[in-house]
Amino acid sequence: MKIDTDYIKLDSFLKMVDVASSGGEAKVLIATGAVRVNGAEEKRRGRKLYPGDRVDAAGETFLVEGPSHGEADVP
Repeated sequence: MKIDTDYIKLDSFLKMVDVASSGGEAKVLIATGAVRVNGAEEKRRGRKLYPGDRVDAAGETFLVEGPSHGEADVP
């Protein structure tokens, strides 16, 4: 999933990829150990995710991708 900033917090990322419908739901998923970041259980909802990080949640794996700055963006 692409982000337009340098980083995104874990709870916000879970909402962005539709794993959680609210911040409260994201908090519960994280607190119960249902979320892994780069293969390790993560219990900090404010954990900063950067491009290249991998998030496993709800039986799916998501890759954090940064904004593209390639030649295709130039008119």
